[in-house]
Amino acid sequence: MKIAEIRKMETAELAKAVNAVREEIAEMRRRIHMGETQNVRVLRTKRKDLARMLTIMSEQLSKEKM
Repeated sequence: MKIAEIRKMETAELAKAVNAVREEIAEMRRRIHMGETQNVRVLRTKRKDLARMLTIMSEQLSKEKM
């Protein structure tokens, strides 16, 4: 997910997306551990997307508090 797409989201919508990505990451970790999936790169990109979302969400929350 690109930063421009994330910035267009509302804070509540972004919180839902963060929870969804966290669930995807947990599922991917389980599949990698069980040996069902070998592609670790997808997990890395999901973690980076999560970090982007959390960063932008904290920026939005700090702007709302002002």
